[in-house]
Amino acid sequence: MNARFAIIDLGTNTFHLLVAEKQGTKASVLHREKVGVKLGKAGINQDVIQPDAIERAIAALQAFKNKMDLFEVSSVHAFGTSAFRNAENSREVTEQIKNQTGITVRILSGAEEAEMIYRGVASAVNITNDIGLIMDIGAGSVEFILADQHQPLWSKSLELGAQRIIEMFSISDPITPEEIKKINALLDQSLREVDEAVIRWNPKTLIGSSGSFDTLSDMYCREYGIPVTDRDAETPLTIDFVRRAHEEIIRSTRAERLKLPGMIELRVDLIVVGSCMVKYILDKYQISQIRVSRYSLKEGALAMLSE
Repeated sequence: MNARFAIIDLGTNTFHLLVAEKQGTKASVLHREKVGVKLGKAGINQDVIQPDAIERAIAALQAFKNKMDLFEVSSVHAFGTSAFRNAENSREVTEQIKNQTGITVRILSGAEEAEMIYRGVASAVNITNDIGLIMDIGAGSVEFILADQHQPLWSKSLELGAQRIIEMFSISDPITPEEIKKINALLDQSLREVDEAVIRWNPKTLIGSSGSFDTLSDMYCREYGIPVTDRDAETPLTIDFVRRAHEEIIRSTRAERLKLPGMIELRVDLIVVGSCMVKYILDKYQISQIRVSRYSLKEGALAMLSE
């Protein structure tokens, strides 16, 4: 029997499980699933993982453990991201996870997270000879990577995720114009290193990875009748559609957003800030093309483990 292993991405909003089988020098994916955990809820800006969030995390990982047992995996690679690396009680939480599920969590630095995201995106998207700006909007952090088809040229991980901003500004439902101004002012202040890198490398393509970009692409595909499956590495999206969707998202309540074709409950809250951030980047950096990678951190880990 070929060796089977599991990769778990313990994100600040969502936990992802990927089960793969190693066949020589290649690995094939046998199973994917995700569950909303909201690990950062009510504690992300206080640098603490709250007790109820710990309970949700352990319940999700126990369910993942049961699924991994069904697939008879021989090894598990679990990665904690923004919520874990910033929480003062992260060691306590990882010990609880180990004791109750047997899963050892490796906490990634921002630079390591950016590297894995790049590897995942590069597995999905042919960046071509142009330089692309990869952007991964998480609940806890946002990663920016400038890259060509051969290598990452520059990267930055910022603790500026959508959940942090929601709680920082107590975002209304629907979001107000004043709150959008506050988000833009925060981005003006926080993205200065990104500004300098963009001026130097002059990317024209934004390559979005994960959450908000997946949702925007799902909305686009639903509107135009384009089928999407879990096997898709890249899915379509246009800048014009992003702008139209953004206007609809920011004037909608949570209940109204849930009714939008392509929207899922898992992302209905974070999409508001995520959409604001995408529009900010498109406007400020004069991006002319947008692409969406369905691969991110876990697929990057898969690529690295398959070497």
